[in-house]
Amino acid sequence: MRTKFIYIFYLLLFTNCSSFLEVDPKSSISGDGIIKDETSANAAISGVYDALRSYYSVNYQSIAYLSGDNVQWTGSQSQIQEFINHKVNPENGTIASTWNGIYTTINRANNVIRAIASYEGDGIPTAVKDKVLGQAYAIRGLAYFDLVRVWGGVPLIKEPTAKVGDNIGIARSTVEQTYQQILDDLNLAEGLLTSTTDRFAFTKKTVWALKARYYLYQKNWEKARDYAKLLIDDQSDYELIAPYYAFFKNDVTGTRESVFELFYSINEPNPHRAQWQPQTNGGTRQWAPSDPLIALLTNTSTAGARSVLIAKDNQNRWYGDLYYRSSGADPTYVIRIAELYLIRAEAYAELNEYNLALADLNKVRKRALLPDNLFTTSKSNLLLWIENERRLEFAFEAHRWFDLVRTGRAQQVLGIGESFRLLLPIPYSQILADPALKQNPGYSS
Repeated sequence: MRTKFIYIFYLLLFTNCSSFLEVDPKSSISGDGIIKDETSANAAISGVYDALRSYYSVNYQSIAYLSGDNVQWTGSQSQIQEFINHKVNPENGTIASTWNGIYTTINRANNVIRAIASYEGDGIPTAVKDKVLGQAYAIRGLAYFDLVRVWGGVPLIKEPTAKVGDNIGIARSTVEQTYQQILDDLNLAEGLLTSTTDRFAFTKKTVWALKARYYLYQKNWEKARDYAKLLIDDQSDYELIAPYYAFFKNDVTGTRESVFELFYSINEPNPHRAQWQPQTNGGTRQWAPSDPLIALLTNTSTAGARSVLIAKDNQNRWYGDLYYRSSGADPTYVIRIAELYLIRAEAYAELNEYNLALADLNKVRKRALLPDNLFTTSKSNLLLWIENERRLEFAFEAHRWFDLVRTGRAQQVLGIGESFRLLLPIPYSQILADPALKQNPGYSS
């Protein structure tokens, strides 16, 4: 990780399995040159996914949830409350853990990329090398995308870190350079991966979905529209399954709604469930729906089928019920087909194609059992409707805060007085470790 990096690369070795996402870690291996055959190559990419699952389980989600207006914190830790108050300090432990977790993922990806790229033996079929390498590039691209959304430009580490001090002196890149690195990685992944459908691992289709999101953030409406269309038109593999809750209720995973979700199991549980569920269900309910969100989800005219996202405990308190499985095997939903519809709707709206935008918006509303006859000729109204739809569609997925920031509405909607707080501070531990790493403006180093 980039704690400058006090990290020795290790990869989880998985055995006796048909899919690396469906097995338990048996042992660890470390050092360079460990990818020697197809088995070790698959074990290596499993280790990268494991790191991705780790930072997506609580830390990154906590930043996304609590910085927005859908989720409240019921615990007593003052550092967590900093996100809700939009007064995050550089010493905050959650941002430090998130930074470290994302750079751990990047470092594992870098190890795989170097090992596969330098492999000269004949023990790994070309198709396997391409698949492993493509997934490593895709995960690294997603990791840098997650970094830039929280902190802006960050150090671009593209070589493995083997010992303390390897990355001392690497300054932060600009926001533009960071986004270019993301695109470079996604382009490399797209060229290596096949257009198969796998809802738990990166394929070319997953990259297309992430590119649609990328271009939405870049305000490249044509490309956002076009990449979203690639998956929307693939109706043999993806659809808005009805009703809304059909993609998560009854312990289902990997439905046709899903483009990419992170797999957890009873042996590697997702900590999400404990954060959401009340004590009577074995949780802590430290994350809870906010009062404004409760008002929306209990109003039949705005909630529709999404009212099932919340429930009441025996003390008459509302709690989030997207993550509910007693085994803790709840997926983390990274990209769903509903997001592609709403990305395309927003792109169409920005391109003044109002009828097409409304068609996509109304499809998402219809699936949620809401009236699908919205109509307007006002761009501002249409964009606000799309924003509101995203708020409810992804109520307990990590979108709301980032949506408000990217559209320039966070300060108005959330009452944030200081614009510099739209980016979080670089963790103080990182600044302390490397003088080349400069703090975001507005924060003390």
